[in-house]
Amino acid sequence: MASQDWFDKDFYKVLGVSKDVTPADLKKAYRKLARKYHPDSNPGNPAAEAKFKEISEAHSVIGDPAQRKEYDAVRAMGGGARFTAPGGGGSQQGGGFDDVFGGMFGGGARQQGYSYQQQGGFDDLLGGMFGRGGGGGGFGSSTGGFRGYGGPTRGRDVVASTTVDFITATHGDQITLQTQDGRAIKVRIPAGVADGQKIKLRGQGQHSPDGGEAGDIVLTVTVRKHPVFERDGLNLRLHVPVTFVEAALGATIEVPTLGGAPVKLRIAPGTPSGRVLRVKGRGVVTPKGTGDLLAEVQVAVPSHLSKEAEEKLTAFAAALPDENPRDELLARARD
Repeated sequence: MASQDWFDKDFYKVLGVSKDVTPADLKKAYRKLARKYHPDSNPGNPAAEAKFKEISEAHSVIGDPAQRKEYDAVRAMGGGARFTAPGGGGSQQGGGFDDVFGGMFGGGARQQGYSYQQQGGFDDLLGGMFGRGGGGGGFGSSTGGFRGYGGPTRGRDVVASTTVDFITATHGDQITLQTQDGRAIKVRIPAGVADGQKIKLRGQGQHSPDGGEAGDIVLTVTVRKHPVFERDGLNLRLHVPVTFVEAALGATIEVPTLGGAPVKLRIAPGTPSGRVLRVKGRGVVTPKGTGDLLAEVQVAVPSHLSKEAEEKLTAFAAALPDENPRDELLARARD
């Protein structure tokens, strides 16, 4: 990202959070917006797609502690002002703030931004540029790195994102991604990866300008929703409809599993709607453990009854004990 963009864009406002937001609340805000504007939820909607890219860009910066610290420093120093050459009149030609960073880091500041991590911090960076702070060495130091400190500089990290389907996220798989410079890299998606989880691809980021180690790619994974299953830690949940007769008298039914054959499940007589039945070992399988399949029973009420069925159901109701299942609820509400 260009450093000028950091002056122009209020990433906190984009995500609808305050500048002192905690990392946990920041993640919640981002996930809420990402779900709302994700292209999969808004097919053919260019405005939603543009908004999704905007919030992803904002989170990629202030969601990373190091970049957030730099971003806050840049915004605090500039207050939104543009740095241009004398007499430039706001022109985008040479001498601007972007050009300063672009010249230092190989002209890439406009496209990829900067990530200055070496000793001295942001204040010393500007001090070296404008004659403050001392420290010797300068740009041409034979010891390598910026101003002669710490050896060759490390390549910059790259922030990226990808979307995988629910089964891939649950079982794990190897996918191929295309980098900005045209490289194809293979990425191992671990079994049980969660929506919003970050995967660090070491050494796959930008190359060092002076022979140091390459940066990393920090990949954020978005998981598509499944029409039947949802994650609950290592467990998988689903809703299983049963008939009134099955719930009242008991039955053996089949329930689906993720990517496998259905399993048989015993419904005990008198099973109420909302009861959760567990199938051991049919959840998410990871090196850290294996989850279960949690089937929540939902009693399905018939929407249409024949005349004969209605008469028999009325007779059945008359044969039941004269009790109100809501009596306890009403009594507790009065307490």
